[in-house]
Amino acid sequence: MSRAELASRHRPRYNYLAMSSSPQPDPIADLLKRSKTIAVVGLSNSPLRPSYGVSAYMQTNGYRIIPVNPEIKGALGEKAYPSLLDVRDKIDIVNIFRRPEFVEEVVDQAIQLKVPAIWMQEEVIHQEAAEKARQAGIFVVMDHCILKEHKARFG
Repeated sequence: MSRAELASRHRPRYNYLAMSSSPQPDPIADLLKRSKTIAVVGLSNSPLRPSYGVSAYMQTNGYRIIPVNPEIKGALGEKAYPSLLDVRDKIDIVNIFRRPEFVEEVVDQAIQLKVPAIWMQEEVIHQEAAEKARQAGIFVVMDHCILKEHKARFG
């Protein structure tokens, strides 16, 4: 074995870019920092449902939650709206807790309202709707839990 081969075996394998003093871009952290209002499509008023627990966590961390569900009057102390198009307040993120077959309609409404970000929770996957939203200039997160992503970045 040559001296160069031996030297390369013992060379530390560091990612020098990761060690730089400038932080790497984190678009999810940036989104969560600048957002204040989250419209939660499919939010349940039952504390046993994941949509309720995730939204309660986000609310306790300073976000205003707007429930969007035609089946309830309200949740988490907020009035519920039957659809996104009925919400008159500025929405920073549309968080979708619906099965994939209902996502496209929600995305179309978000595009119409010019919402800056759409978040599809874990197992909510609709590639065509995500691409449609991106083409409209909307930031899209798909198949990720907003609670887990918030906790990972901000504790």
